[in-house]
Amino acid sequence: MAKIKVKQLKSSIKRPQNQKRTLEALGLHKIGQIVEHDATPNILGMIDKVKHLVSTEEA
Repeated sequence: MAKIKVKQLKSSIKRPQNQKRTLEALGLHKIGQIVEHDATPNILGMIDKVKHLVSTEEA
């Protein structure tokens, strides 16, 4: 399974509750934090929901 690195670039302040929960589900709590996940359809869908707040790259 391919790995993907997700980095939070923008704050979740003044964002809808579902976007805040998506960031928490990805394990992101602070700007600049990087987490690594398997590139499953579930994870890719969550990243797509908050793509304006995060950046991604292959690990």
